[in-house]
Amino acid sequence: MTVYSEKQDIARDVEASLGDDPLKGQILPVNEGSTHRGIKSRHAQMLAIGGTIGTGLFVSSGQALQLAGPAMLLAGYTTISILVYGMITATAEMSSYLPVTGCSMAYYGSRFVSQSLGFAMGWLYWYSFGILIAYEITAASLVIDYWPNSVPIGVWITIMLIVIVGLNFCPVRYYAETEFWFASLKVFMIIGLLLLSFILFWGGGPDRQRLGFHYWKDPGAAKEYLVGGSGGYFCAYLYVTTFSVFAFNFAPELLVITAGEMQDPQANLPRAAKRYFYRLVIFYIGGTLAVGVICSSNASGLTNGTGSAASPWVIAIKNAGIHGLDSVVNAVIITSAWSSGNSYLYMSSRVLYSLAISKNAPAIFTRCNRWGVPYVSVSVCSIFALLAYLNLSNNTSEVFNWLINLTNTAGFTSWVCCSIIFLRFRAACKAQGILLSSLPYHSITQPWMAWVCLFTFAILCLCNGFTVFFPGHWSVSSFLTAYLGLPVFLAIYFGHRLYSYKHPWAYKPEDVDLRSGLDSVRELSMGRDTVNVEVETSRSKRWFNKVKVLWE
Repeated sequence: MTVYSEKQDIARDVEASLGDDPLKGQILPVNEGSTHRGIKSRHAQMLAIGGTIGTGLFVSSGQALQLAGPAMLLAGYTTISILVYGMITATAEMSSYLPVTGCSMAYYGSRFVSQSLGFAMGWLYWYSFGILIAYEITAASLVIDYWPNSVPIGVWITIMLIVIVGLNFCPVRYYAETEFWFASLKVFMIIGLLLLSFILFWGGGPDRQRLGFHYWKDPGAAKEYLVGGSGGYFCAYLYVTTFSVFAFNFAPELLVITAGEMQDPQANLPRAAKRYFYRLVIFYIGGTLAVGVICSSNASGLTNGTGSAASPWVIAIKNAGIHGLDSVVNAVIITSAWSSGNSYLYMSSRVLYSLAISKNAPAIFTRCNRWGVPYVSVSVCSIFALLAYLNLSNNTSEVFNWLINLTNTAGFTSWVCCSIIFLRFRAACKAQGILLSSLPYHSITQPWMAWVCLFTFAILCLCNGFTVFFPGHWSVSSFLTAYLGLPVFLAIYFGHRLYSYKHPWAYKPEDVDLRSGLDSVRELSMGRDTVNVEVETSRSKRWFNKVKVLWE
Protein backbone atom coordinates (compact mmCIF):
# COMPACT_ATOMS: atom_id res chain seq x y z
CA MET A 1 0.00 0.00 0.00
CA THR A 2 1.31 3.46 -0.86
CA VAL A 3 2.34 5.51 2.13
CA TYR A 4 1.87 9.20 1.46
CA SER A 5 4.26 11.82 2.76
CA GLU A 6 2.49 13.93 5.39
CA LYS A 7 3.82 17.18 3.99
CA GLN A 8 2.76 16.24 0.47
CA ASP A 9 -0.72 15.42 1.72
CA ILE A 10 -1.08 18.75 3.43
CA ALA A 11 0.46 20.67 0.54
CA ARG A 12 -2.12 19.17 -1.80
CA ASP A 13 -4.79 19.92 0.79
CA VAL A 14 -3.81 23.57 0.81
CA GLU A 15 -3.41 23.92 -2.93
CA ALA A 16 -6.71 22.20 -3.66
CA SER A 17 -8.49 24.62 -1.40
CA LEU A 18 -7.47 27.65 -3.41
CA GLY A 19 -10.15 29.51 -5.27
CA ASP A 20 -10.26 32.32 -7.77
CA ASP A 21 -13.04 34.08 -5.88
CA PRO A 22 -11.53 36.18 -3.05
CA LEU A 23 -14.97 36.61 -1.49
CA LYS A 24 -15.15 32.99 -0.38
CA GLY A 25 -12.22 33.21 2.03
CA GLN A 26 -10.35 30.28 0.56
CA ILE A 27 -7.10 28.99 1.94
CA LEU A 28 -3.83 30.69 1.14
CA PRO A 29 -0.90 28.63 -0.08
CA VAL A 30 1.58 28.03 2.73
CA ASN A 31 5.18 28.22 1.60
CA GLU A 32 6.80 27.71 4.99
CA GLY A 33 5.36 24.24 5.59
CA SER A 34 2.14 23.42 7.33
CA THR A 35 0.75 21.77 10.42
CA HIS A 36 1.13 18.00 10.74
CA ARG A 37 -1.57 15.44 11.44
CA GLY A 38 -0.20 14.00 14.66
CA ILE A 39 -3.42 13.72 16.72
CA LYS A 40 -4.48 10.08 16.98
CA SER A 41 -7.93 8.64 17.57
CA ARG A 42 -7.46 8.17 21.32
CA HIS A 43 -6.16 11.74 21.60
CA ALA A 44 -9.25 13.05 19.81
CA GLN A 45 -11.59 11.11 22.08
CA MET A 46 -10.09 12.50 25.27
CA LEU A 47 -9.66 16.03 23.94
CA ALA A 48 -13.33 16.07 23.02
CA ILE A 49 -14.51 15.63 26.59
CA GLY A 50 -11.63 16.73 28.77
CA GLY A 51 -9.68 19.36 26.85
CA THR A 52 -11.46 22.41 28.25
CA ILE A 53 -12.71 21.03 31.58
CA GLY A 54 -11.21 23.23 34.27
CA THR A 55 -12.34 24.90 37.46
CA GLY A 56 -15.79 25.59 35.99
CA LEU A 57 -17.03 22.06 36.67
CA PHE A 58 -15.05 21.22 39.80
CA VAL A 59 -15.19 24.51 41.70
CA SER A 60 -17.60 27.08 40.26
CA SER A 61 -20.53 24.66 40.35
CA GLY A 62 -20.55 25.21 44.11
CA GLN A 63 -21.61 28.84 43.64
CA ALA A 64 -24.61 27.76 41.57
CA LEU A 65 -25.47 25.04 44.10
CA GLN A 66 -25.43 27.54 46.97
CA LEU A 67 -27.61 30.05 45.17
CA ALA A 68 -30.20 27.83 43.46
CA GLY A 69 -30.19 24.43 45.16
CA PRO A 70 -29.46 20.92 43.80
CA ALA A 71 -32.57 20.55 41.62
CA MET A 72 -31.94 23.82 39.76
CA LEU A 73 -28.24 22.95 39.44
CA LEU A 74 -29.17 19.66 37.80
CA ALA A 75 -31.80 21.30 35.57
CA GLY A 76 -29.45 24.04 34.39
CA TYR A 77 -26.57 21.70 33.56
CA THR A 78 -28.94 19.26 31.84
CA THR A 79 -30.31 22.04 29.64
CA ILE A 80 -26.87 23.17 28.55
CA SER A 81 -25.71 19.58 28.05
CA ILE A 82 -28.52 18.98 25.56
CA LEU A 83 -27.73 22.19 23.71
CA VAL A 84 -23.99 21.49 23.66
CA TYR A 85 -24.69 18.07 22.17
CA GLY A 86 -26.57 19.90 19.43
CA MET A 87 -23.46 22.00 18.84
CA ILE A 88 -21.19 18.95 18.78
CA THR A 89 -23.29 17.20 16.13
CA ALA A 90 -23.48 20.35 14.01
CA THR A 91 -19.79 21.23 14.13
CA ALA A 92 -18.70 17.60 13.68
CA GLU A 93 -20.78 17.29 10.52
CA MET A 94 -18.98 20.22 8.90
CA SER A 95 -15.49 19.45 10.16
CA SER A 96 -15.63 15.75 9.27
CA TYR A 97 -16.79 16.66 5.75
CA LEU A 98 -13.99 19.18 5.15
CA PRO A 99 -11.21 18.80 7.78
CA VAL A 100 -8.66 20.84 5.87
CA THR A 101 -5.47 22.08 7.45
CA GLY A 102 -6.09 25.24 9.45
CA CYS A 103 -9.80 24.58 9.85
CA SER A 104 -11.78 26.24 12.63
CA MET A 105 -15.32 27.50 13.01
CA ALA A 106 -14.03 30.90 11.94
CA TYR A 107 -12.67 29.31 8.75
CA TYR A 108 -16.02 27.66 8.05
CA GLY A 109 -17.72 31.00 8.73
CA SER A 110 -15.58 32.59 6.01
CA ARG A 111 -16.16 29.72 3.61
CA PHE A 112 -19.86 28.96 4.12
CA VAL A 113 -21.37 32.32 5.15
CA SER A 114 -19.27 35.44 4.64
CA GLN A 115 -15.78 36.84 5.11
CA SER A 116 -17.06 39.26 7.75
CA LEU A 117 -18.50 36.53 9.95
CA GLY A 118 -15.32 34.48 9.73
CA PHE A 119 -13.21 37.56 10.47
CA ALA A 120 -15.24 38.50 13.56
CA MET A 121 -15.39 34.94 14.88
CA GLY A 122 -11.69 34.40 14.38
CA TRP A 123 -10.63 37.45 16.34
CA LEU A 124 -13.28 36.70 19.00
CA TYR A 125 -11.73 33.27 19.46
CA TRP A 126 -8.21 34.62 19.41
CA TYR A 127 -8.58 37.12 22.23
CA SER A 128 -11.00 34.94 24.24
CA PHE A 129 -8.74 31.90 24.18
CA GLY A 130 -5.73 34.09 24.88
CA ILE A 131 -7.26 35.73 27.95
CA LEU A 132 -8.48 32.36 29.23
CA ILE A 133 -4.90 31.06 29.15
CA ALA A 134 -4.01 33.59 31.86
CA TYR A 135 -7.24 32.89 33.73
CA GLU A 136 -6.59 29.15 34.00
CA ILE A 137 -2.94 29.66 34.99
CA THR A 138 -4.05 32.02 37.75
CA ALA A 139 -6.77 29.61 38.88
CA ALA A 140 -4.30 26.73 39.11
CA SER A 141 -1.87 28.86 41.09
CA LEU A 142 -4.56 29.93 43.57
CA VAL A 143 -5.72 26.34 44.08
CA ILE A 144 -2.22 25.47 45.30
CA ASP A 145 -2.87 27.70 48.34
CA TYR A 146 -5.18 24.94 49.61
CA TRP A 147 -2.01 23.54 51.12
CA PRO A 148 -0.19 26.02 53.41
CA ASN A 149 3.03 27.13 51.74
CA SER A 150 5.28 30.16 51.63
CA VAL A 151 6.02 30.06 47.90
CA PRO A 152 4.89 33.31 46.19
CA ILE A 153 2.10 32.84 43.65
CA GLY A 154 4.33 34.44 41.01
CA VAL A 155 6.63 31.41 41.18
CA TRP A 156 3.78 28.99 40.50
CA ILE A 157 2.54 31.17 37.64
CA THR A 158 6.02 31.16 36.10
CA ILE A 159 6.41 27.37 36.35
CA MET A 160 3.02 26.70 34.77
CA LEU A 161 3.59 29.30 32.08
CA ILE A 162 6.93 27.78 31.07
CA VAL A 163 5.48 24.27 30.85
CA ILE A 164 2.42 25.34 28.86
CA VAL A 165 4.39 27.42 26.37
CA GLY A 166 7.03 24.70 26.06
CA LEU A 167 4.46 22.03 25.27
CA ASN A 168 2.89 24.18 22.56
CA PHE A 169 6.24 24.61 20.84
CA CYS A 170 6.65 20.83 20.70
CA PRO A 171 5.28 18.77 17.80
CA VAL A 172 1.51 18.41 18.07
CA ARG A 173 1.78 14.71 18.94
CA TYR A 174 3.49 15.65 22.21
CA TYR A 175 0.84 18.24 23.01
CA ALA A 176 -1.87 15.67 22.21
CA GLU A 177 -0.23 12.97 24.33
CA THR A 178 0.12 15.32 27.29
CA GLU A 179 -3.48 16.43 26.99
CA PHE A 180 -4.54 12.80 26.70
CA TRP A 181 -3.13 12.05 30.13
CA PHE A 182 -4.30 15.35 31.64
CA ALA A 183 -7.81 14.65 30.37
CA SER A 184 -7.59 11.06 31.55
CA LEU A 185 -6.88 12.29 35.08
CA LYS A 186 -10.02 14.43 34.93
CA VAL A 187 -12.12 11.56 33.64
CA PHE A 188 -10.83 9.07 36.21
CA MET A 189 -11.39 11.58 39.01
CA ILE A 190 -14.96 12.28 37.92
CA ILE A 191 -15.68 8.55 37.74
CA GLY A 192 -14.15 8.12 41.18
CA LEU A 193 -16.20 10.98 42.61
CA LEU A 194 -19.38 9.50 41.14
CA LEU A 195 -18.57 6.18 42.83
CA LEU A 196 -17.87 8.04 46.07
CA SER A 197 -21.23 9.79 45.83
CA PHE A 198 -22.96 6.45 45.30
CA ILE A 199 -21.23 5.03 48.37
CA LEU A 200 -22.10 8.04 50.53
CA PHE A 201 -25.67 7.94 49.25
CA TRP A 202 -26.05 4.49 50.84
CA GLY A 203 -24.13 5.34 54.02
CA GLY A 204 -20.78 3.80 53.16
CA GLY A 205 -18.70 6.69 54.52
CA PRO A 206 -16.65 6.64 57.75
CA ASP A 207 -19.54 8.15 59.74
CA ARG A 208 -22.02 5.57 58.31
CA GLN A 209 -24.51 8.38 57.67
CA ARG A 210 -26.86 7.44 54.86
CA LEU A 211 -27.31 10.63 52.85
CA GLY A 212 -29.86 9.55 50.28
CA PHE A 213 -31.63 12.70 49.08
CA HIS A 214 -31.45 14.27 52.53
CA TYR A 215 -30.06 17.58 51.21
CA TRP A 216 -32.90 17.75 48.67
CA LYS A 217 -35.29 17.84 51.63
CA ASP A 218 -33.21 19.95 54.03
CA PRO A 219 -32.45 22.71 53.11
CA GLY A 220 -34.48 21.89 49.98
CA ALA A 221 -34.27 20.97 46.31
CA ALA A 222 -34.65 24.50 44.97
CA LYS A 223 -34.25 28.06 46.21
CA GLU A 224 -35.93 31.28 45.20
CA TYR A 225 -33.74 33.97 43.70
CA LEU A 226 -34.35 37.72 43.39
CA VAL A 227 -38.12 37.40 43.83
CA GLY A 228 -40.50 35.06 45.64
CA GLY A 229 -42.72 32.30 44.36
CA SER A 230 -42.50 30.61 40.97
CA GLY A 231 -40.80 33.68 39.52
CA GLY A 232 -37.97 33.22 42.03
CA TYR A 233 -37.52 29.58 41.05
CA PHE A 234 -37.41 30.54 37.37
CA CYS A 235 -34.80 33.22 38.08
CA ALA A 236 -32.72 30.62 39.92
CA TYR A 237 -32.97 28.24 36.96
CA LEU A 238 -32.09 31.00 34.48
CA TYR A 239 -29.11 32.05 36.57
CA VAL A 240 -27.72 28.51 36.79
CA THR A 241 -28.28 27.90 33.07
CA THR A 242 -26.35 31.01 32.02
CA PHE A 243 -23.72 30.49 34.71
CA SER A 244 -23.07 26.85 33.81
CA VAL A 245 -22.03 27.66 30.24
CA PHE A 246 -18.54 28.49 31.52
CA ALA A 247 -18.01 24.80 32.37
CA PHE A 248 -18.76 23.80 28.73
CA ASN A 249 -17.17 26.70 26.88
CA PHE A 250 -15.46 25.98 23.56
CA ALA A 251 -15.44 22.17 23.78
CA PRO A 252 -17.06 21.82 20.31
CA GLU A 253 -14.65 24.39 18.89
CA LEU A 254 -11.64 22.50 20.26
CA LEU A 255 -12.69 19.36 18.41
CA VAL A 256 -13.04 21.32 15.16
CA ILE A 257 -9.61 22.93 15.55
CA THR A 258 -7.93 19.57 16.17
CA ALA A 259 -9.49 18.21 12.97
CA GLY A 260 -6.86 20.05 10.92
CA GLU A 261 -4.09 18.08 12.67
CA MET A 262 -5.93 14.80 13.21
CA GLN A 263 -5.09 11.49 11.60
CA ASP A 264 -7.95 10.23 9.45
CA PRO A 265 -10.38 12.93 10.64
CA GLN A 266 -13.27 11.62 8.53
CA ALA A 267 -13.27 8.48 10.68
CA ASN A 268 -12.14 9.85 14.06
CA LEU A 269 -14.36 12.93 14.25
CA PRO A 270 -17.64 11.03 13.76
CA ARG A 271 -16.53 8.53 16.40
CA ALA A 272 -15.90 11.33 18.90
CA ALA A 273 -19.21 13.04 18.12
CA LYS A 274 -21.29 9.86 18.45
CA ARG A 275 -19.88 9.12 21.91
CA TYR A 276 -19.98 12.65 23.20
CA PHE A 277 -23.59 12.30 24.33
CA TYR A 278 -22.70 9.61 26.87
CA ARG A 279 -19.87 11.72 28.24
CA LEU A 280 -22.18 14.67 28.74
CA VAL A 281 -24.66 12.45 30.57
CA ILE A 282 -22.05 10.81 32.80
CA PHE A 283 -19.69 13.68 33.57
CA TYR A 284 -21.89 16.79 33.56
CA ILE A 285 -25.41 15.59 34.33
CA GLY A 286 -24.25 12.74 36.55
CA GLY A 287 -21.69 14.99 38.22
CA THR A 288 -24.16 17.71 39.16
CA LEU A 289 -26.65 15.11 40.42
CA ALA A 290 -23.93 13.62 42.61
CA VAL A 291 -22.88 17.03 43.95
CA GLY A 292 -26.45 17.77 45.01
CA VAL A 293 -26.56 14.45 46.87
CA ILE A 294 -23.35 14.73 48.90
CA CYS A 295 -23.08 18.51 49.52
CA SER A 296 -25.63 20.76 51.20
CA SER A 297 -26.49 23.97 49.39
CA ASN A 298 -26.07 25.71 52.76
CA ALA A 299 -22.52 24.43 53.38
CA SER A 300 -20.46 27.30 54.74
CA GLY A 301 -17.47 26.63 52.46
CA LEU A 302 -19.53 27.36 49.36
CA THR A 303 -19.80 31.02 50.34
CA ASN A 304 -16.67 31.77 52.36
CA GLY A 305 -14.19 29.39 50.75
CA THR A 306 -11.68 30.33 48.05
CA GLY A 307 -10.08 28.28 45.31
CA SER A 308 -10.67 24.55 45.66
CA ALA A 309 -11.77 25.09 49.26
CA ALA A 310 -15.06 26.27 47.71
CA SER A 311 -15.41 23.09 45.63
CA PRO A 312 -18.53 21.16 46.65
CA TRP A 313 -16.58 17.93 46.14
CA VAL A 314 -13.86 18.94 48.59
CA ILE A 315 -16.42 20.19 51.12
CA ALA A 316 -18.38 16.93 50.91
CA ILE A 317 -15.24 14.82 51.33
CA LYS A 318 -14.17 16.76 54.41
CA ASN A 319 -17.65 16.57 55.92
CA ALA A 320 -17.68 12.81 55.37
CA GLY A 321 -14.43 12.52 57.33
CA ILE A 322 -12.39 10.95 54.52
CA HIS A 323 -8.86 12.12 55.27
CA GLY A 324 -6.40 12.71 52.46
CA LEU A 325 -8.86 12.39 49.59
CA ASP A 326 -9.50 16.14 49.54
CA SER A 327 -5.82 16.67 48.73
CA VAL A 328 -6.01 14.16 45.89
CA VAL A 329 -9.02 15.96 44.43
CA ASN A 330 -7.26 19.29 44.86
CA ALA A 331 -4.23 18.00 42.96
CA VAL A 332 -6.38 16.90 40.02
CA ILE A 333 -8.18 20.26 40.04
CA ILE A 334 -4.77 21.90 39.63
CA THR A 335 -3.92 19.68 36.67
CA SER A 336 -7.37 20.40 35.22
CA ALA A 337 -6.80 24.14 35.24
CA TRP A 338 -3.27 23.62 33.95
CA SER A 339 -4.57 21.41 31.15
CA SER A 340 -7.23 23.97 30.22
CA GLY A 341 -4.59 26.68 29.95
CA ASN A 342 -2.57 24.36 27.72
CA SER A 343 -5.61 23.75 25.48
CA TYR A 344 -6.49 27.43 25.26
CA LEU A 345 -2.97 28.33 24.09
CA TYR A 346 -3.19 25.59 21.46
CA MET A 347 -6.61 26.85 20.33
CA SER A 348 -5.56 30.49 20.30
CA SER A 349 -2.47 29.79 18.18
CA ARG A 350 -4.36 27.57 15.75
CA VAL A 351 -7.15 30.11 15.37
CA LEU A 352 -4.56 32.77 14.50
CA TYR A 353 -3.06 30.31 12.02
CA SER A 354 -6.54 29.69 10.61
CA LEU A 355 -7.18 33.43 10.31
CA ALA A 356 -4.02 33.78 8.26
CA ILE A 357 -5.00 30.78 6.10
CA SER A 358 -8.36 32.42 5.30
CA LYS A 359 -6.71 35.80 4.57
CA ASN A 360 -8.09 37.47 7.71
CA ALA A 361 -4.66 37.89 9.33
CA PRO A 362 -1.13 38.51 8.00
CA ALA A 363 0.33 35.55 6.10
CA ILE A 364 3.34 35.42 8.44
CA PHE A 365 1.17 33.55 10.95
CA THR A 366 0.97 30.57 8.56
CA ARG A 367 4.67 29.87 8.96
CA CYS A 368 5.44 26.47 10.48
CA ASN A 369 8.70 24.80 11.43
CA ARG A 370 9.77 21.33 10.32
CA TRP A 371 7.67 19.77 13.12
CA GLY A 372 4.52 21.41 11.80
CA VAL A 373 4.26 23.92 14.66
CA PRO A 374 3.00 27.42 13.64
CA TYR A 375 5.76 28.98 15.73
CA VAL A 376 4.94 32.59 14.89
CA SER A 377 1.33 32.14 16.01
CA VAL A 378 2.36 30.29 19.17
CA SER A 379 4.90 33.01 20.02
CA VAL A 380 2.36 35.82 19.68
CA CYS A 381 -0.38 33.98 21.57
CA SER A 382 2.01 33.08 24.39
CA ILE A 383 2.15 36.77 25.28
CA PHE A 384 -1.40 36.44 26.61
CA ALA A 385 -0.12 34.12 29.34
CA LEU A 386 1.83 37.03 30.82
CA LEU A 387 -1.50 38.63 31.76
CA ALA A 388 -1.58 36.22 34.70
CA TYR A 389 1.02 38.40 36.42
CA LEU A 390 -1.56 41.19 36.64
CA ASN A 391 -3.07 39.30 39.58
CA LEU A 392 0.06 39.82 41.67
CA SER A 393 -0.99 43.39 42.42
CA ASN A 394 -4.31 44.70 43.67
CA ASN A 395 -3.94 47.70 41.37
CA THR A 396 -3.62 45.62 38.21
CA SER A 397 -5.95 42.74 39.12
CA GLU A 398 -8.89 45.00 38.24
CA VAL A 399 -7.47 45.30 34.72
CA PHE A 400 -7.34 41.51 34.49
CA ASN A 401 -10.99 41.30 35.57
CA TRP A 402 -11.97 43.72 32.83
CA LEU A 403 -10.19 41.52 30.28
CA ILE A 404 -12.03 38.46 31.56
CA ASN A 405 -15.29 40.38 31.07
CA LEU A 406 -14.64 40.34 27.33
CA THR A 407 -14.96 36.54 27.34
CA ASN A 408 -18.18 36.24 29.35
CA THR A 409 -20.45 36.27 26.30
CA ALA A 410 -17.93 34.64 23.96
CA GLY A 411 -19.36 31.15 24.37
CA PHE A 412 -22.94 32.26 23.63
CA THR A 413 -21.81 34.39 20.69
CA SER A 414 -19.74 31.57 19.25
CA TRP A 415 -22.53 29.02 19.45
CA VAL A 416 -25.06 31.36 17.85
CA CYS A 417 -22.62 31.85 14.97
CA CYS A 418 -21.90 28.11 14.78
CA SER A 419 -25.63 27.46 14.41
CA ILE A 420 -25.86 29.97 11.56
CA ILE A 421 -22.84 28.46 9.81
CA PHE A 422 -24.25 24.96 10.08
CA LEU A 423 -27.66 25.98 8.71
CA ARG A 424 -25.97 27.69 5.76
CA PHE A 425 -23.86 24.56 5.22
CA ARG A 426 -26.99 22.39 5.12
CA ALA A 427 -28.68 24.84 2.74
CA ALA A 428 -25.62 24.69 0.46
CA CYS A 429 -25.62 20.89 0.52
CA LYS A 430 -29.29 20.83 -0.46
CA ALA A 431 -28.83 23.40 -3.24
CA GLN A 432 -25.85 21.56 -4.69
CA GLY A 433 -27.36 18.08 -4.50
CA ILE A 434 -25.07 16.67 -1.79
CA LEU A 435 -26.98 13.91 0.00
CA LEU A 436 -26.72 13.56 3.76
CA SER A 437 -25.98 9.87 3.28
CA SER A 438 -22.78 10.83 1.44
CA LEU A 439 -21.42 12.82 4.40
CA PRO A 440 -18.94 11.14 6.76
CA TYR A 441 -21.24 12.04 9.64
CA HIS A 442 -24.69 13.48 10.16
CA SER A 443 -27.15 13.40 13.05
CA ILE A 444 -30.88 12.69 13.00
CA THR A 445 -31.29 15.59 15.46
CA GLN A 446 -30.20 18.09 12.83
CA PRO A 447 -31.05 20.66 11.57
CA TRP A 448 -33.73 20.96 14.26
CA MET A 449 -31.23 21.17 17.10
CA ALA A 450 -29.33 23.89 15.27
CA TRP A 451 -32.47 26.03 15.14
CA VAL A 452 -33.11 25.39 18.83
CA CYS A 453 -29.51 26.26 19.69
CA LEU A 454 -29.62 29.41 17.56
CA PHE A 455 -32.59 30.92 19.34
CA THR A 456 -31.85 29.55 22.81
CA PHE A 457 -28.25 30.72 22.92
CA ALA A 458 -29.25 34.12 21.54
CA ILE A 459 -31.79 34.49 24.37
CA LEU A 460 -29.32 33.25 26.99
CA CYS A 461 -26.70 35.69 25.71
CA LEU A 462 -29.11 38.57 26.28
CA CYS A 463 -30.09 37.14 29.69
CA ASN A 464 -26.50 36.65 30.80
CA GLY A 465 -26.65 39.65 33.15
CA PHE A 466 -30.38 39.74 33.80
CA THR A 467 -29.94 40.24 37.55
CA VAL A 468 -28.79 43.86 37.11
CA PHE A 469 -32.24 44.83 35.82
CA PHE A 470 -33.97 43.95 39.09
CA PRO A 471 -34.59 46.77 41.58
CA GLY A 472 -31.66 47.24 43.92
CA HIS A 473 -29.26 45.13 41.84
CA TRP A 474 -28.17 47.68 39.21
CA SER A 475 -24.42 48.03 38.87
CA VAL A 476 -22.52 49.56 35.99
CA SER A 477 -19.59 47.20 36.50
CA SER A 478 -21.89 44.15 36.60
CA PHE A 479 -23.69 45.31 33.46
CA LEU A 480 -20.40 45.72 31.58
CA THR A 481 -19.16 42.39 32.94
CA ALA A 482 -22.15 40.61 31.44
CA TYR A 483 -22.41 42.42 28.12
CA LEU A 484 -19.08 44.03 27.21
CA GLY A 485 -18.04 41.21 24.88
CA LEU A 486 -21.15 41.47 22.70
CA PRO A 487 -20.64 45.05 21.39
CA VAL A 488 -16.95 44.31 20.89
CA PHE A 489 -17.85 41.37 18.63
CA LEU A 490 -20.44 43.43 16.73
CA ALA A 491 -17.94 46.26 16.30
CA ILE A 492 -15.43 43.84 14.75
CA TYR A 493 -18.09 42.36 12.48
CA PHE A 494 -19.57 45.63 11.22
CA GLY A 495 -16.13 47.19 10.97
CA HIS A 496 -15.16 44.47 8.54
CA ARG A 497 -18.47 44.89 6.72
CA LEU A 498 -17.66 48.56 6.10
CA TYR A 499 -14.21 47.60 4.86
CA SER A 500 -15.58 44.90 2.53
CA TYR A 501 -18.88 46.53 1.63
CA LYS A 502 -18.78 45.07 -1.88
CA HIS A 503 -18.88 41.53 -0.53
CA PRO A 504 -22.24 39.84 0.01
CA TRP A 505 -23.74 39.61 3.50
CA ALA A 506 -24.03 35.88 2.92
CA TYR A 507 -23.13 33.66 -0.03
CA LYS A 508 -25.98 32.12 -1.98
CA PRO A 509 -26.29 28.40 -1.18
CA GLU A 510 -25.48 27.44 -4.74
CA ASP A 511 -22.30 29.60 -4.65
CA VAL A 512 -20.83 28.16 -1.44
CA ASP A 513 -17.63 26.23 -2.13
CA LEU A 514 -18.18 22.68 -0.92
CA ARG A 515 -15.72 21.00 -3.28
CA SER A 516 -12.24 22.51 -2.91
CA GLY A 517 -9.95 20.36 -0.82
CA LEU A 518 -12.19 17.27 -0.81
CA ASP A 519 -9.84 15.15 -2.92
CA SER A 520 -6.87 15.61 -0.61
CA VAL A 521 -9.05 15.02 2.46
CA ARG A 522 -10.25 11.74 1.01
CA GLU A 523 -6.68 10.75 0.26
CA LEU A 524 -5.96 11.07 3.96
CA SER A 525 -8.61 8.47 4.68
CA MET A 526 -7.76 6.18 1.75
CA GLY A 527 -4.03 6.33 2.40
CA ARG A 528 -4.08 5.31 6.05
CA ASP A 529 -0.59 4.57 7.19
CA THR A 530 -0.78 0.84 7.89
CA VAL A 531 2.95 0.78 8.50
CA ASN A 532 2.55 2.99 11.54
CA VAL A 533 -0.21 0.73 12.82
CA GLU A 534 1.98 -2.34 12.49
CA VAL A 535 4.86 -0.62 14.26
CA GLU A 536 2.62 0.54 17.11
CA THR A 537 1.15 -2.93 17.69
CA SER A 538 4.61 -4.49 17.69
CA ARG A 539 5.84 -2.35 20.55
CA SER A 540 6.08 -3.56 24.09
CA LYS A 541 3.11 -1.41 25.14
CA ARG A 542 0.49 -3.83 23.87
CA TRP A 543 -1.26 -3.63 27.22
CA PHE A 544 -1.90 0.04 26.57
CA ASN A 545 -3.59 -0.75 23.26
CA LYS A 546 -5.99 -3.00 25.17
CA VAL A 547 -6.75 -0.37 27.79
CA LYS A 548 -7.33 2.49 25.36
CA VAL A 549 -10.32 0.78 23.76
CA LEU A 550 -12.26 2.03 26.79
CA TRP A 551 -12.47 5.45 25.18
CA GLU A 552 -11.77 4.85 21.49
